[in-house]
Amino acid sequence: MTHPTPRRRVVLLGATGSIGRQACDVIARFPDRFELVGAVAGSDGAALAAIASRFGVARTALVHSDPRAVLPPGCETGMDAACEIAAMEADVVCVAITGAAAIRPTLAAIDAGGAVATATKEVLVMAGELVKARAAASGARIIPIDSEHSALWQCLRGEDPSSVSRLVLTASGGPFLRRPLETFASITPTEALAHPTWNMGPKVTIDSATMMNKGLEVIEAHFLFDTAYASIDVAIHPTSIVHSWVEFRDGAVVAQMGVPDMRVPIALALADGERLAGVGPHLDLRDVSPLEFLPVDGARFPAVTLARATGERGGLAPCVFNAANEEAVTAFMAGQCRFDEIVPLVAGALAAFDDGDASTLDGVLAADAWARGFVRANTADAMAAR
Repeated sequence: MTHPTPRRRVVLLGATGSIGRQACDVIARFPDRFELVGAVAGSDGAALAAIASRFGVARTALVHSDPRAVLPPGCETGMDAACEIAAMEADVVCVAITGAAAIRPTLAAIDAGGAVATATKEVLVMAGELVKARAAASGARIIPIDSEHSALWQCLRGEDPSSVSRLVLTASGGPFLRRPLETFASITPTEALAHPTWNMGPKVTIDSATMMNKGLEVIEAHFLFDTAYASIDVAIHPTSIVHSWVEFRDGAVVAQMGVPDMRVPIALALADGERLAGVGPHLDLRDVSPLEFLPVDGARFPAVTLARATGERGGLAPCVFNAANEEAVTAFMAGQCRFDEIVPLVAGALAAFDDGDASTLDGVLAADAWARGFVRANTADAMAAR
């Protein structure tokens, strides 16, 4: 006699964003496998209320509460409430909060000692040493949701880590892969948000256009898979069919492929590696051939080289890299800096930064604040000079 598989209790942080909405789609599609027991959103109270009503969520929190906002019954407010929900007893905490704002809830989930499925690469980038130390202390497992890191996770399952010679992250090249370099200064936010293969949130989409996202992912891969930076590479693959691959010391290559659909890595992470039927569309390689791969052009995409150097520098430099980029993207979206000024702003922050203590949250947050202040001041100076 077979027994039904118990439903996995899910806490969803960033429930109303792009990844959060797709996670809700997965949970709704498999009601016999998942139960949403906690949900946190940034500021969209109405969307959070709709999720709470749809899934009967026991606990909800809104980090930035507006007195006029429509909130779910019993909804808590503030970052402390978000961290309490992140630390709830659950089978998996899914982190889908964008950027550095995810660090405190993610650490709360890690300290609780369970499985933490994260789509927020910025947390490991800004505080990789701290995150790994806290996970080692609590016994928490970190499961990647990013399509590239999920692909590497899938390729590495069951393999001896000593047999790996290289990890290769793929990148679509975004909307400007073949755009003339001399026109980059005139790129608009609307153009940068027109990603050719993925449907993502605005910040991640801009990062894809600059390839900052791939730089962040190189640093994230270093911490997720305990791999030296010299053994992590990036390849341009415009159609995003091959999500990443692993090269082994015997010459074998194992790649993970699929139609671009974030619900596949989300479902895999929520189910702790179990493959559920019918999550995404099936891929027929005959329909997508030939597959094209290109090297990264350092002149077009200097962010990747900058990220690698930042990772190798270590300490709090990756935190500064991440925070400066977040502020530069915000400035670009607001019309306060040009597209081709984003990477130089980050490089300038790194050049001006004197390192500090990367082993504490206070040290990480101080470096984060310093980098944001540096970019804001330099953006204001540049605006005044024009």
